[in-house]
Amino acid sequence: MSDTVRVRFAPSPTGHLHIGGARTALFNRLYARHFGGVFVLRIEDTDRSRSTDEYIDAIIEGMTWLGLDWDEGPFRQMDRFDIYRSYVDRLIREGKAYYCYCSAEELEARRQKAMAEGKTPAYDGRCRNLTEPVPGITPAVRFRMPQIGQTVVDDLIRGKVVFDNSQLDDLIILRSDGTPTYNLTVVVDDVDMRITHVIRGDDHLNNTPKQIQLYNAFGYEVPGFAHLPMILGSDKTRLSKRHGATSVMAYRDMGYLPDALLNYLVRLGWSYGDQEVFTMEELTRYFSFDNVGKAAAVFNPEKLLWLNQQYIMAMTPEALTGMVVPFLVKENILAEGQSLDMAWLARAVKTLQERAKTLVELAKSLRYYIVEDIEFDPRAKDKFLNEKGLPLLEDLNTELAAQADFTHEGLERVFKAIVEKHGVKLGALAQPVRVAMTGGTESPGIFEVLGVLGKDKTLKRLNKAIAAIDQKG
Repeated sequence: MSDTVRVRFAPSPTGHLHIGGARTALFNRLYARHFGGVFVLRIEDTDRSRSTDEYIDAIIEGMTWLGLDWDEGPFRQMDRFDIYRSYVDRLIREGKAYYCYCSAEELEARRQKAMAEGKTPAYDGRCRNLTEPVPGITPAVRFRMPQIGQTVVDDLIRGKVVFDNSQLDDLIILRSDGTPTYNLTVVVDDVDMRITHVIRGDDHLNNTPKQIQLYNAFGYEVPGFAHLPMILGSDKTRLSKRHGATSVMAYRDMGYLPDALLNYLVRLGWSYGDQEVFTMEELTRYFSFDNVGKAAAVFNPEKLLWLNQQYIMAMTPEALTGMVVPFLVKENILAEGQSLDMAWLARAVKTLQERAKTLVELAKSLRYYIVEDIEFDPRAKDKFLNEKGLPLLEDLNTELAAQADFTHEGLERVFKAIVEKHGVKLGALAQPVRVAMTGGTESPGIFEVLGVLGKDKTLKRLNKAIAAIDQKG
C-alpha cells in the first residue's frame, strides 16, 4: 500500500451524479487534498444491463461542473476483466474459492423457503466441497468465507463494527456468464490502484466484512474504511426524487452555484464549529473524520437556497454576469448568440444580486432591463398608472428629456423638484415610474433602475405609460 494517501470515487454509471454521490466524491477529494494525496476516479460499470456511456458522461459532467477534479482516471472496470479473472483463478488454485453449479432458480427457491421458515436467507454451501464438475452446467465461482470467528471493521467514523462470520455466506465473485461481481472488483481495483482509504456511503458497510476477507485471502493490507452517514429527506426517509431534485445537474439547471452546493453538501454530516460558509481552501485545511457525525443527515432545501443566496451576494457582479447569461437565453430574454454589453449587464446585475436566490431568479429579474418593450402588470397598472399620477409623469418626461446628468444625484434632483412642485411625497412619483419602467411594483431603487436603463429607454417607457393613461381616460 502506498505511503501517500490515495482515495477513490467509484460511481456506477446507472444514472446521473446524485446528491449522495457528489458528497462522497467531495469528502474523498477533501481528504486527499488535506493530506497532499491522490484522488482517483473509477467507473464501476460491470453491470452491463444498466451501465451506459451516457451516464458515464453525465457523471463526469457533474463532477466537472462542481469543480471536483481528480488526479487519475477515469478508469473503467469493463477494461479490466482479464485482471479480475486472473485473481479469481488464483483463489481457485489456492482453494479459497470454488465452482458453484446452483442455478438462479434453485437459489431463489431456497431463499424463499428460508424466509418462510423465519430463517436468514443464505447460501447453504452445498457446492462447497464438490470434487467433480457437474456436467452440462457452466458454474459461477464463490469465495470460501470463514465460518467461525468474527470480522472487525475499524471504521474511521463509526469505530469498531463487529460481524459474526457465521452470518456471512460464501459470496459469488464470478457469475456463470463470466462477469465479476462488485465485491471482487472493488477489492482488486483498490489493491491495484494502491487505495489507502475507502470513503463511501454507509449503505456499503455490510459489504465491508466480505471485502476484508478477500483482502486477507490475497494477503494484502486492508485499507482504512470510513462510511459516511446516509442523507435523508425532510420526512427522515432515504433521499429520493419525491423530496425534490437529487441529480446534481438538476440543481445547476435550477440556477444553483456549484460552490454553494458543495458548501451545503459538506455540511451534511460534517461540521467545523459554528461556521456555515467555507471557501474550498478552508474546507481542505479543516477537513477530518473527527468532525463527521455518525447520524444520518437531513437534506433541507430551504437551507441550500439560503446558502446559494449568500454565494450570489458575495460574487463580483462581473463574475455573476458571466454565469447568468445562459439562463437569460434559457428564459428567452436573450437570443442564442445575441451580443450584449457585458459591462452594462454587470451594472444591471449589481442592482439585483442581493435580491436573487438563484441564477434563474436573477435572469427573470433582469428581463425589464434587457427587453425593448415591457408588459404592465394589470393590478399595478390600475393602481399607479392613472389620472392622479399623470401630471407627475408628464413633468418628469419633460424634465428628463432635457436632462444631461443621468447619474443618481442628477435623477434625484429632478425627482425632488417635481414632488415639491406638486406637494406630494416621493412615493407618489416613484411608484408610477417603477411600474412604467419595470411593469411591476418591485425593483431596486428607482434611481438605480433609471441609471441602468439609460435616457433613451427611460423616455420611451415613460411615453408608453403616459399613452396608456391617456387611453384609459
